[in-house]
Amino acid sequence: MLIAAIGTIERSQTEGKMNDRRVRILGALVVAVAVVLLVIPVAAQSGKADAKTAARAWTPPRGADGHPDLSGVWSHNAATPFERPKELEGREFLTDQEVENLKRNAAELFNGDTDAAFGDSVFLAALRKKDSFKSTDTTGNYNHFWLVDREFDNRTSLITDPKDGRLPPLTERAKQRQAAAAERRRLHPYDGPEDIALSLRCITGSVPMMGAGYNNYYQIVQTPAYVAINMEMRHDTRMIPIGDRPHLATTVRQWLGDPRGHWEGDTLVVETTNFRGESTGGRGGLSNTGRLTEKFTRIDSNTLKYDVTVNDPETYTKPWTAALFMKQSKDQIYEYACHEGNEAMTGTLNGERVKEKRAATAATTSSK
Repeated sequence: MLIAAIGTIERSQTEGKMNDRRVRILGALVVAVAVVLLVIPVAAQSGKADAKTAARAWTPPRGADGHPDLSGVWSHNAATPFERPKELEGREFLTDQEVENLKRNAAELFNGDTDAAFGDSVFLAALRKKDSFKSTDTTGNYNHFWLVDREFDNRTSLITDPKDGRLPPLTERAKQRQAAAAERRRLHPYDGPEDIALSLRCITGSVPMMGAGYNNYYQIVQTPAYVAINMEMRHDTRMIPIGDRPHLATTVRQWLGDPRGHWEGDTLVVETTNFRGESTGGRGGLSNTGRLTEKFTRIDSNTLKYDVTVNDPETYTKPWTAALFMKQSKDQIYEYACHEGNEAMTGTLNGERVKEKRAATAATTSSK
């Protein structure tokens, strides 16, 4: 373009006074083009430099051992569903406008007077936008006033692999375990306390740490030798040795498994094995041969990225991975005093005994 403009000027100079003005104009254009051509590369280089500088601008605070300091209280209150809903099949991300629509729908549905919504039900209710939200809890519910506000972003699932955002299929053996567990619950729903879920008995929670919006705060305390994670729900504390210490013997099984941590650059990697193996699939718990890999990375001053990979050939036909973004919180975690006044367990067992007596009475009456 610069060469073509100069040629035009030379020709115009032989065509008389009438073309003098053309010469001056084109001469000015040559100067302008030259300036632009000189400035653009500089600006582009400056933009790249600025981006690189911004990327280097934040570095994580470090502990005495030189590794990133992960300590503090972190929350996970994202509304992003665990699995991608069928309505969003094939879509990894929402548009900004769709996110705004979800926020508006959620604000209308969960204004403090409606039933409390837990887990994925907040996102799904906002996505499917009905006039009101009704809890599936048939024994009664409190309203949404008591729950923390959920955070919406563009992602359509926490699961990042498989790419469809959904759990891989169960193995045939896992399906059999699931069916056997369902049949056991049908025939012996509440014979004794052992038939009640661990969470309802206030015994322990589960890993990976996938919940959101309800007691999903985590306090990390870090030393060079150990990292402790206090999980608000059930008040479990995971003690994670750092280094090359071997796992426990395979005969020792624990509800939350046997974790071992090590650093890969600025990422804390935790490998957990030795699970009790009583899980039948889902986001919590693994079989006794399963391996859980968790990665903790501070990506900015306010965000801790939590990557989870479950490799459990007894349960799933292939591994799956999910990613959560936990936010730093100034809140304090108080004791989750689940055992105090736990009327649910005794009430559940007493209620089942009443049902059995009624059934026995009805059977006796009908036989007469």
